Amino acid sequence: MEFKSVEEVIDFAVGKEKEAVSFYLSLAKEAKQASLKETFERFSKEEEKHVDLLSDMAGNQEKIDAYEFKEVTDLKISDYMLDTEYKEGMPMSEILKLAMKREEKAVLLYTALGGHTEDEGAKKVFKILVQEESKHKLALESMYDDYLADHEN
Repeated sequence: MEFKSVEEVIDFAVGKEKEAVSFYLSLAKEAKQASLKETFERFSKEEEKHVDLLSDMAGNQEKIDAYEFKEVTDLKISDYMLDTEYKEGMPMSEILKLAMKREEKAVLLYTALGGHTEDEGAKKVFKILVQEESKHKLALESMYDDYLADHEN
């Protein structure tokens, strides 16, 4: 996949983020437990923030240039997990694994796509996306770690 402009990158990324919003909202609709419904809705809102971020950047080079990168820790928890599909009644630990893997895949996708474009603006947008998805991955990995710690006994 080759991107010739920042706009093409943003359009592609907005589509991916909207897919994630839909995925989490569909899980929220299926969820029988209030806590799961809440979790999925929170995940979808996080993805909506990415849609808004990208929409703000569309045609606005100043916003892209002003983005501040910060180091994001990678706990690498999801790196050692297998892909799974959502099944009704899944325990919370499995749902968190599912969400972590989605974010991990997004990081890998945007990293790879950033390496396949010559446009410097597009490269920067992909780096921004990697940063944002890495933040979500860290949040989910931390949530998973906390969940396991709380349910160890």
